Amino acid sequence: MFTTVQIIGPSMAPAMRTGDHWVVWRTRKVRPGQVVMLRHPLRPDLLIVKRLIHQPGPGLWWVEGDSQQISDDSRAFGPVATSAIVGRVTFRYFPLRRRRKM
Repeated sequence: MFTTVQIIGPSMAPAMRTGDHWVVWRTRKVRPGQVVMLRHPLRPDLLIVKRLIHQPGPGLWWVEGDSQQISDDSRAFGPVATSAIVGRVTFRYFPLRRRRKM
C-alpha cells in the first residue's frame, strides 16, 4: 500500500525540499541509508521524514535529517521505535523537474 507526503521544512535538504511531493511505501522492512516517514516520538500526531542511520538496539532506529544543523532528529529525542515507522519514502512525483540555481 502507498501513501504520499509533502515536504515542509529544510531538514532533508538538498535531497528533499519544501514543496516536494513524495510517494511513501507503507512498510517497516527498511535498512540504514533509506529515508522513511515516521511518527515523531514526542508528538505522535506529527509525521516526519528522516534518514535511517543505524539500529542502536533491537526494535530501535537512529534517525537524522540531512541538514544536521537544523534537523529535529535522534540527536534531540534519541532512538525511535520501529513501530513509529509508517513507510519508506520512494520517489518524488512533484515537481517533475527542479529549476537549477544559477
